[in-house]
Parts: sequence; structure tokens; C-alpha cells
Amino acid sequence: MPGKSTKPASSHVDAYERILGAIDSGELPPGARLRESQLAERLGISRTPVREALRRLEAQGLVAHEPHRGVVVAELDYDQLGELYAVREVLEATAARLAARHASPEEVEVLREMAAAHAELVEDAAGLAEANKRFHRQINRSSHNRYLNSMLENMRVNLALLSGTTFTLPERRRAAAEEHRAIVEAIAKGDELEAERLARQHISNGYKARISLASRD
Repeated sequence: MPGKSTKPASSHVDAYERILGAIDSGELPPGARLRESQLAERLGISRTPVREALRRLEAQGLVAHEPHRGVVVAELDYDQLGELYAVREVLEATAARLAARHASPEEVEVLREMAAAHAELVEDAAGLAEANKRFHRQINRSSHNRYLNSMLENMRVNLALLSGTTFTLPERRRAAAEEHRAIVEAIAKGDELEAERLARQHISNGYKARISLASRD
């Protein structure tokens, strides 16, 4: 476990968000044991909010109980990976289509700036991975559909279980940066069908990269 955090959690929600963040960042990778006492010490809180946070994460499928090991970060099997990306493709593509319809000029400009920055991060896998999350979140917000965003947020929770990043593959970093640029230009033109098509292809390419990574394990 990393060193104890100096920032105290003030509620069960804080404990949940911080444990989820540690899973999402890879600090707590799939298969990692989750001991209440260690997590409570790390967060600087009692075990009660930690226990509640773990129950919530278990209900969402992010935490599991394993014989002889106890509570661990859940791991996606091969079929679950495919199921997750199938849903992601539909939701992300819909968000891009609605962004092409509803995004304000200011939102388009922000997306353009993000995409341009990604081209400067093609040698930085970790940096591009974080920028990629912010980029997709901005597209989702630019769709201006609260119900879609609720579904996307629920999906984001499950994406935290993806181990590592496909941006460890140099060819994926370069391709993703160009795909982001193309999606933004379609959104800027208000071309809903093209934005949707490009977003679908983008997620599909990401899934192929995931399969490639999994085949190397």
C-alpha cells in the first residue's frame, strides 16, 4: 500500500470516492487485497466509513470476496471486457452525436485545445491516459443530456477495473490523438452522423488495443 494520506475523509462519500480513485489510478489494481484497517489508516478515518464504502463498491461490482483472500478489487474476465466495450461504444458514440448537435462554440474550442494538447503527449503514456479521460468527459458534458451522462458516469465506475492503459502501445497513442482531432472537427461542423461514426471507431480501436494487451499477459 502507498504511504498514509494526510488528507482526512469527512464522510462515507469521501471514503468511497478516494478508494474508487485509487482503483481508477491503478494504486489499487485488480486483485489487490482491501483490508479495512489499512484503508482506514491510509485515509485517516475510522473503519466504519471504509466498510460502507467497500459495501457500495461491492454492490457496483468493483469489489469482490475471494476464498482465503478476503475482499479484493474485482477483475474483469475476457467476456466482461467485451461486454463493457460494447456498451461503451454505444454510449460514447451517442454522446459525440449529441455534442455535434448541442455543443456551444466555447465547448468546441475547449475540445479543440484538448485534442491539440494530446498530439504533444504521444510520448507520455500516463499523461495521455489522464488527458484522454478528461477529453471523453468533456464530450459527454457537451452532449447536454443528463440521462446519458448518468449512464456514462456509471460506466466510468466500471472502467476503473481496466488494468493499465492501452497507451503503453506507441501506435495506439499516435492513433488516438488523431482520432480525437477528427471527432472534434466533426462535432465542430455539427456533423452528427460523422461524429457518431468516428466515436464508434475510436472505441472499437481502443478495444482492439485492449485485446492486444491481454494477449501478451
